Amino acid sequence: MISNETIENILTRRTIREYTPEQISENELETLIKCAMWAPSARNLQPCHLRVVQSKRFLDEMNVDFKNLVGWDTPAYTRWDKNPFYHNAPTVMFIFSKGRSDMDGGIMTENIALAAKSMGLGTCIIGSIGALMNHDEGIKWKKKLDIPYDYRFLIAVAVGHGNEEPEPKERKSGQFKIVKADD
Repeated sequence: MISNETIENILTRRTIREYTPEQISENELETLIKCAMWAPSARNLQPCHLRVVQSKRFLDEMNVDFKNLVGWDTPAYTRWDKNPFYHNAPTVMFIFSKGRSDMDGGIMTENIALAAKSMGLGTCIIGSIGALMNHDEGIKWKKKLDIPYDYRFLIAVAVGHGNEEPEPKERKSGQFKIVKADD
């Protein structure tokens, strides 16, 4: 197998659900935003809108509304019983789009996750908050994030300095096939 820094980042990136309280640097944030905004998109329409939150108070208030909607004892995400939806990360990046741009949002998310890994930062990709953001109760949060009410939440990425080193999870076998042309 070929090995280089990019491939190593792909193969060693892990989901981080425990963070130190230290905020990421302005330079790290600027780099992540640039990498997100340079993600390819279908027909180069660039439909995704990115909002970055670096306020624990803001995120904790959002978490209360989220938990009130989905239930305080509903396992809507991993470690729900001890962490808020954003796992106490100091930075959360929210991706929205008008219309269906799930794939474009996924590519943007991967750019963020791999760029963060390359800078020694941890990430957790978060879909559960969509229960709030795409519900009528989420309109106030879209307003606070300066996102039009008719835009869809696609995904969020928690970013920060990891406070854990999870082991890799086993990969399923038989999930791919190679089809070659006849000679």
